[in-house]
Amino acid sequence: MNSQLTQERTVLAYVIGLLGSFLIVAALVWAMHRYTEPPPLGENRAITRAKALAELRGAENEALSTVAWIDQGKGLVRLRIQDAMDLVKREWQNPPAARSNLIARVEKATAAPPKAPEKPSPFE
Repeated sequence: MNSQLTQERTVLAYVIGLLGSFLIVAALVWAMHRYTEPPPLGENRAITRAKALAELRGAENEALSTVAWIDQGKGLVRLRIQDAMDLVKREWQNPPAARSNLIARVEKATAAPPKAPEKPSPFE
């Protein structure tokens, strides 16, 4: 009888400890969720982001549909998409020539600038 009562108290202590642990973890999860949740976006922030997105899309559209210099010194030009597709279609009718032309253009675009002349040492 006494050992059964002791066993029941032990089981009850484990159950209470387990429930208490779950409640503590649940409270910690709730607190972390509450403290780490970002503040809601205000209407002015949403308007600013929408304006920035519209500007970005406008700049992308302009870059895709207009011709402009990328590097005038190297002779690099940004073409409209349709012009670039027409040029590729025309050039790649002769693949070996197109490949060599492409390699030459890549080398020209990625060429290192000439080395700066060395300054004479003032100790000489």
